[in-house]
Amino acid sequence: MSVNAENVKKLREKTGAGFMDCKNALTEAEGDMDQAVDLLRQKGIDVAMAREGKATEEGIVASYVHAGNQIGVLVDLRCETDFVARTDEFREFGRDIAMQVAAMHPQWIAPEDVPCEVVEHEREVLIKQALEEGKPEHIVEKMVEGRLEKFYEDVCLMRQPFIRDDSLTIEDKLNDLIAQCGERVVVNRFVRYQVGEEEE
Repeated sequence: MSVNAENVKKLREKTGAGFMDCKNALTEAEGDMDQAVDLLRQKGIDVAMAREGKATEEGIVASYVHAGNQIGVLVDLRCETDFVARTDEFREFGRDIAMQVAAMHPQWIAPEDVPCEVVEHEREVLIKQALEEGKPEHIVEKMVEGRLEKFYEDVCLMRQPFIRDDSLTIEDKLNDLIAQCGERVVVNRFVRYQVGEEEE
């Protein structure tokens, strides 16, 4: 099917993806804007997978200090080239991540970063809770897996709903940026300071 230029323009404004990528996504989605956005997001994931081995030695340290100067965050955000590191989109993403960390206080970047002993302890607590609630043993394991996912949403940055649009996770936002810039982008580390909080 043919796609009109106005819709391609709208999709570009919405996603920041290139003209041909938007045109192809709209064609594949038969003009459905929401489906085209999903296709571009998937393409971003595909780009990330294809570039998995690429070095991310460029980037920025993004910062955010909350009003009142009681909470401050530094984020080490990496990409492949200095060109991408200088873009407004990359810098804005870094600031968004710093604000997310300030507001939501994640402890790790992704579930795979959570130490095994922490996951096992959480699993034991959740099993005990489920059994105390009188749940049959054969469904406890399934329940615990679901509740572990909720635990990851609370403590892992990538799984958290984005504070400015909770229909997206931080991982979704990252994949959007990857689709837009065509490079591997990595949240390498972050540190959050809060006045009165003891160092762990």
